[in-house]
Amino acid sequence: MNILALSDLHGINPETLHQYLQENRVDMIIIAGDITHFGPPELARDILDDIAAHKIPVLAVPGNCDPHGIHSHIENSKALNIHAKTTNIKGLSFCGLGGSNPTPFNTPLEFEEDEIYQILKGTIKDDITILITHAPPYGTQADKLPNGEHVGSKSIRRIIEEHQPKLNICGHIHEGRGEDRIGDTIIINPGETSKGEACLIKIDDKIDTKFIKLG
Repeated sequence: MNILALSDLHGINPETLHQYLQENRVDMIIIAGDITHFGPPELARDILDDIAAHKIPVLAVPGNCDPHGIHSHIENSKALNIHAKTTNIKGLSFCGLGGSNPTPFNTPLEFEEDEIYQILKGTIKDDITILITHAPPYGTQADKLPNGEHVGSKSIRRIIEEHQPKLNICGHIHEGRGEDRIGDTIIINPGETSKGEACLIKIDDKIDTKFIKLG
């Protein structure tokens, strides 16, 4: 299966994404939050429906820069809202959590660490293949700022250490684009899709990743 991982669209016109999808085989698209840039919430539905027009399954969670009320618009789109849910598609199991741990900027969709842990603990199963989170796990390449500070979620890291999904697709920290590991779990931050960044993930007997530029 070829999965195209996106994050931090921030309300872009996905013209370069359309071109990529027309020219390359993709079996699933995963969007790890910040679909809009502080709204409006109905824009999320428009963007997701536009991407889903390629007849490829789209899974999405909201990001911390998505406004309150966005969940209903994701639910009513042609994408699958995976926030605080698990699902199975094509033999793979998925669990998701949108928003982020607290930031200095008081963005719309933030959760305290205890709440993040409780939501995920009540949702995730031991056989999860892919954990989709907007916030990256703490202490990895994916949550590292240019000054070296780590600002990811300690609760997401704890969940990964406890359940060891095969893959965690995250975003949030634009500068944290890259790949890392926590135990047997591969961590992927595809970067800022609003700047054309994405990651193609091939799942077969093993997981292969390729960071790409759209367009």
